[in-house]
Amino acid sequence: MATMTNRKFAVITGASSGIGYHLAKECAEHDLDVLVCAESADIHLAAEDLRTTGVAVESLQADLATTEGCRELAAAVAGRPVHALLLNAGVGVGGAFIDTALEDELRMIALNCGHTVHVAKLLVPDMVDRHDGHVLITGSEVSTSPNPFQAVYGATKAFVMSFGEALRYELEDTGVTVTVLQPGATDTEFFERADLMDTKVGQQEKDDPAQVAKQGFEAMMNGKDSVAGGGFKSRMETLINELLPETVKARLAGNKTRPGSAKH
Repeated sequence: MATMTNRKFAVITGASSGIGYHLAKECAEHDLDVLVCAESADIHLAAEDLRTTGVAVESLQADLATTEGCRELAAAVAGRPVHALLLNAGVGVGGAFIDTALEDELRMIALNCGHTVHVAKLLVPDMVDRHDGHVLITGSEVSTSPNPFQAVYGATKAFVMSFGEALRYELEDTGVTVTVLQPGATDTEFFERADLMDTKVGQQEKDDPAQVAKQGFEAMMNGKDSVAGGGFKSRMETLINELLPETVKARLAGNKTRPGSAKH
């Protein structure tokens, strides 16, 4: 059960490290109590760090790729009004589609897409009833571009982008805003976990997750529809993805994500 205080309350998924941890830290440093959730037991260590900010911090270890995990998270909110809901949990799977494991990709869909829809369905209606709140969904700079050798991952990010933009429209004039964060390549454990370390994108210089989180948090609190996260290069790549033909974008992306491309 979440601790009751007079502060407003934020819920952050995928908060054990990387962008999610820094999103939780932004919330805490802006005087929001937080409930952080991730599958890894490291979520409890992250919570200990966040408590140094002086706000109330609850942690939940749950598998949000499952129905049970999403329901556990909703139960942990325990009826407390959610002011900020940050749906950040996600994973990647790199490699040629004909070579990657189906079970890994189905699980990725369940986490990246499924938890976003499920948790939003469980928590957003109450936010609308109270006419108060902000939702942030972590997409990607590839949300608007084909992503060869991460074909299913890219599709999951296109899904959450479309979902977020549509939900934003539906919630106009309700007092609840929806923002999609579109980070570029960021210095997290994502690339190692997705088996992308032998690619150009895996080896390239990456953005600071603290910077990306700050950009996302500020855009969310300002009610923006979306924000390109990271440094100038990443933000320009996100903009270019809005302009180029799909075939060109696929070729540019594939040159960076092709297995073994780091050696060429």
